[in-house]
Amino acid sequence: MSSVIALLAGVIFGLGLIIGGMTNPAKVLAFLDIAGDWDPSLAFVMMGAIAVGFFAFRVARRQAISRLGLPMQLPATTLIDRKLVLGAILFGAGWGIAGFCPGPAVASILIGGREVWIFVASMLAGMGLYTWAARRGWL
Repeated sequence: MSSVIALLAGVIFGLGLIIGGMTNPAKVLAFLDIAGDWDPSLAFVMMGAIAVGFFAFRVARRQAISRLGLPMQLPATTLIDRKLVLGAILFGAGWGIAGFCPGPAVASILIGGREVWIFVASMLAGMGLYTWAARRGWL
């Protein structure tokens, strides 16, 4: 049952990204171009997501078990360390160059073109490289 709920949540999330315009790289790049022809519309999408997440995490922190009876899995730390900062820099650079971030890229696989596939392949390669380096203790 939890797999069905997870699938449903993923589909709803993906549809929200598509409807909100987050899967359109041109719209994302226009949002990031604050010195040029700035399109602030994605700010409203993000503010809506932050508002929902804010209240959802407040409720989730008070519970040990989810509505499905599974253990609540929340981040154990709020530490801002070198890995987090470097990851945020890489994420932002990739987002600004490609106009995609992981969620919208995955949501775009079936409707996007060659660029989406190149981005997702590069993202998976980067994840694999990170896992490989972390297992060797390099990170």
